[in-house]
Amino acid sequence: QVQLVESGGRLVQAGGSLRLSCAASGLTFSSYGMGWFRQAPGKEREFVAGISWSGGTTYYSDSVRGRSTIARDNAKNMVYLQMNSLKPEDTAVYYCAAAYRVVRKTDSGGYNYWGQGTQVTVSS
Repeated sequence: QVQLVESGGRLVQAGGSLRLSCAASGLTFSSYGMGWFRQAPGKEREFVAGISWSGGTTYYSDSVRGRSTIARDNAKNMVYLQMNSLKPEDTAVYYCAAAYRVVRKTDSGGYNYWGQGTQVTVSS
């Protein structure tokens, strides 16, 4: 049974930072590209950041590029999203997702597994 469990979401002031974590189990983690998506109230789920199964490729949406860093630790089956200079528009539920043998994928339809999400709220 595959599980992706996100953590680290919280209330933070604009300009602050936080690190989201995603713990994976039940899959050969090193064979999966990982992505972070987010969904704000009343909006569609959108891609935030991704990392290839090897970790050699990282990519970001325009909205977070330069403010965020995605990383993975295949020994610990973990993927992280460090977010800095947070803005109120970053407020959303953040989800991690896994896609088999993916190097780069920004569409949510290509991901095989999803976590339940963690709430990030940025106050102005």
